[in-house]
Amino acid sequence: MAQSKLIRGYEVVIGLENHVQLSTQSKIFSGSSTAFGAAPNTQASPVDLALPGTLPVLNRGAVERAIRFGLAVGAKVAPLSIFARKNYFYPDLPKGYQISQYEIPVVQGGKLEFFVGDVKHCVNLTRAHLEEDAGKSLHEDYHGLTGIDLNRAGTPLLEIVSEPEMRSAAEAAEYAKTLHALVMWLGICDGNMQEGSFRCDVNVSVRRPGEPYGTRREIKNLNSFRYILQAVDYEVNWQIDELEDGRAISQATILFNPDTGETRAMRSKEDAADYRYFPDPDLPPLVIANEWIERVRSEMPELPEPMAKRFQAAYGLPAYDAAMMTQSKDFGAFFETAAKACAQPKLVANWLMGEFARRLNSEDRPLSSSPVNAATLAALISRINDGTISNNGARQLFEALWTGAEQNVDALIESMGLKQMSDNTELERILDEVLAANPKSVEEFRAGKEKAFNALVGQAMKATKGKANPTVVNDLLKLKLAS
Repeated sequence: MAQSKLIRGYEVVIGLENHVQLSTQSKIFSGSSTAFGAAPNTQASPVDLALPGTLPVLNRGAVERAIRFGLAVGAKVAPLSIFARKNYFYPDLPKGYQISQYEIPVVQGGKLEFFVGDVKHCVNLTRAHLEEDAGKSLHEDYHGLTGIDLNRAGTPLLEIVSEPEMRSAAEAAEYAKTLHALVMWLGICDGNMQEGSFRCDVNVSVRRPGEPYGTRREIKNLNSFRYILQAVDYEVNWQIDELEDGRAISQATILFNPDTGETRAMRSKEDAADYRYFPDPDLPPLVIANEWIERVRSEMPELPEPMAKRFQAAYGLPAYDAAMMTQSKDFGAFFETAAKACAQPKLVANWLMGEFARRLNSEDRPLSSSPVNAATLAALISRINDGTISNNGARQLFEALWTGAEQNVDALIESMGLKQMSDNTELERILDEVLAANPKSVEEFRAGKEKAFNALVGQAMKATKGKANPTVVNDLLKLKLAS
């Protein structure tokens, strides 16, 4: 963990609880569909509705996805875990309790590594446990009434709990991004934050350095990494203001309003004792044989961290670049395809972190829908490397490719007139004219002023309308000035 940066003399303490909707087609304890967007209450079976005489039956696919996650983060997959009843009363919880895990979760420990800028961080995980989701209360479409939709009731969740080891909003957001990418990489969650497939609860407290942990407040259901940054920053400053004014922080569950950028208390925060956990008598202990764990392990995809290390070893990428290239399966595959095609892995990484990232972010589109594919990027980089086009020409070419031009790089270079001038005879003639027109710069260079040389190069590039190969211009110009 990196050294804490104090805010107004206080250390920020942050832990995350992420609710990951597992990618099973049916619910965790019933055969009801988990498909999103169905008409209210059309995907709620008697088990989900808690009708008398119904019994839950555990979904094997949900357990297997939990095992996959545990193996990916280096956690212990418990050979025996227990389901418990978490008791509370809310309109969208038909049983009056939620089936979850408490004392013995299925995944115990583990860690997650990520970068904030170029600084590597590691956050330990406390646990990940299986549980069912509640239904949904609908307020907007009813006048003075609340509707209840139980389609989500019983949807399988893996709740992933971190240790309180993050010390800034940026760390919390990057942790969440990395976790989001990992569960999608593993295929255990579709990652759709707008549909509630990946939800973030952020626990925030502040303290003076060296003091015990302060009282935490939990920001519920953040569905955007940008909102995590905004909500944590606001909450940290609010808590510091309260303490500086002599008021105590009360434990609470709070909500973030993205329109105002403020947090507000929703209810006082419950402790575990308030939920009166006890083992669910309708579900036997979950027993996971070692053979099952090993089978899942054998079917695991190459994970981000090993892939990043392979990229460092095989392609000579710095650790930060390798981490960026493995932010998703798509990025990893795209990078490797392009790197093999042009044999310029560092340039490929630079373009993916630079122009590609800029365009993808500005248009809010995934790499999979990029107008420029890996083979085309490799062709573009090859033409930079062999001197056919300049860096400036490459940017013009990329812009044309991105906005719908034909994907034949060589044909586009010709039609756009981007090919660099490398004919020495023609360049020498132009350089002679530049030297004759700029005697003062020539004199200053020969007097030891290096800036004069750059001025002459600039004049030469201007005379060739930017089409001259800068390396050739530099070499020829030095020869002529030395003679």
